[in-house]
Amino acid sequence: MLALSNVSVSYEGSRILRGVSLRVPERSLVCLMGRNGVGKTTTLKAILGLVRLDAGAITLAGTPLADLDPDARARLGLGYVPQGRDIFPHLTVWENLKLSLVVHGAKANGQMDRVLDLFPVLKEMLTRKGGVLSGGQQQQLAIARALLTNPRLLILDEPTEGIQPNIIDLIGETLLRIKNEGRLSILLVEQYLDFCLNVGDSFYIMDRGAIVADGPITGLNPEIVRRHLTV
Repeated sequence: MLALSNVSVSYEGSRILRGVSLRVPERSLVCLMGRNGVGKTTTLKAILGLVRLDAGAITLAGTPLADLDPDARARLGLGYVPQGRDIFPHLTVWENLKLSLVVHGAKANGQMDRVLDLFPVLKEMLTRKGGVLSGGQQQQLAIARALLTNPRLLILDEPTEGIQPNIIDLIGETLLRIKNEGRLSILLVEQYLDFCLNVGDSFYIMDRGAIVADGPITGLNPEIVRRHLTV
């Protein structure tokens, strides 16, 4: 579904990504892991078209993304849940959700019922302003909003950050349910090791802007964790 091949990115003359290559197969969940500041979010920005590549190529279902603006990439099937969630705090939950359908020119076709079934707490809070929701509720709203764009690839940046454990478990169960439906692929940037082990199919680990380890999630052994993830 997604392929990065030898992607390099620089900021103000400093090389941030160094020949990054990774694959997200169809109907799979791939975890991109690593310590803070190693290039994970920059990798996502490269996929989304928010930074320019120095070298390399990115394709979505075989379509090159290099010449497409971020909005065109979204319409092609990229759904993004950023770190920090970035919901609209002064809009209601319903307005936050409806906006995704309006922006993408989509008809509901049961999509709204589907996301409210995935995140039933939102159904109880449709008239509340997004800014008064808890962090966990805002995260569920952000994921639901991205799903309403009917993406082929859902990209999540640190969805467990600042979230209480019971909601982390709920989000994990929901991601597994979404994956098992077979409608889309998921690229998850995450530092919470147990979460990745519970939901992931495969992993990539970054360090200093490069991929330093990868494989099936079952191969994420203690030695790899100690070498590349332990702080």
